Amino acid sequence: MPNHEPHFQDKFKISVIGCGNVGATAAHTMLLSGIPNELTLIDVNKDRANGLLLDFQHSLSFLPYVKIEAGNDLKKTANSDLIVITAGARQQPGQSRLDLINTNRAIFGKMIPQLAKHSPHSILLIVTNPVDVLTHEAWKLSKFPRERVFGTGTLLDTSRLQYHLSELLKINPRDIQAFILGEHGDTSFPVWSSANIAGQSIFKFPRFTQKKADQCYIDTRNAAYRIIHDMGFTCYSIAIVIREIMKAIYEDARIVVPLSTVLKGQYGLRDVALSIPCVLGSRGIAETIEVPLSAKEKKLLQKSAATLKSFGR
Repeated sequence: MPNHEPHFQDKFKISVIGCGNVGATAAHTMLLSGIPNELTLIDVNKDRANGLLLDFQHSLSFLPYVKIEAGNDLKKTANSDLIVITAGARQQPGQSRLDLINTNRAIFGKMIPQLAKHSPHSILLIVTNPVDVLTHEAWKLSKFPRERVFGTGTLLDTSRLQYHLSELLKINPRDIQAFILGEHGDTSFPVWSSANIAGQSIFKFPRFTQKKADQCYIDTRNAAYRIIHDMGFTCYSIAIVIREIMKAIYEDARIVVPLSTVLKGQYGLRDVALSIPCVLGSRGIAETIEVPLSAKEKKLLQKSAATLKSFGR
């Protein structure tokens, strides 16, 4: 590990771009954390942003004080430390995340350069789907260093997998070390070769089999489709993911989590954004970790990269 000087924040301004279900829930979750001392809400629908602002302001008697502002003018995001981008078309029942590319790429083309101009030292956290393609797009448009532009990627997928495994293993999901890597989508894959609990392979636990593991992954992969079918959208678990990323940046926590990052030779891949384990701190992605992959897992990662590259042009 390289030498690391701890970095602590005295000001922490967060801008949330897009006040739909995900943006509003994420903003509320971050507000409850007490971490940001400035929170800016931006939406193309100015009334929606201002309505959310007023609703938040009415809770300030019960929370640490935070300056909140809202509107549809991206100039309000100036000097942000973290910009969370949730704006874009929402995935509909029956749609894959990749179906949203053209609509959301056009939105990013107008938005990202302005955000970079107003907050040239910020971190851009991409949440909008397809998150991997749009992370790569945001990196190109912003001209920021790779470490300051990344997506939520498969962090939520990983949390979902840990939950489904915990139900079978009867162990707290926090103690299950099992990653999902690659695309945040249909070509994602679980890294079973290194999945463990306290250093012991999950396959050494009684009555746990490869068939059960595969079903856990199927349940994980299909989770968003099921929730969208039942509710029309997902927002609560991704809001918690955003909060945890925000917290790690604010605290310079240097946690290891799978995030969508633009690769520069890791696993022999370049010019594509997908999820691999990343060390996350106050300046963004401090480094990436190439966990060992089996031959099958390497092929799955290459397939994921090829799929994303085919849509990324």
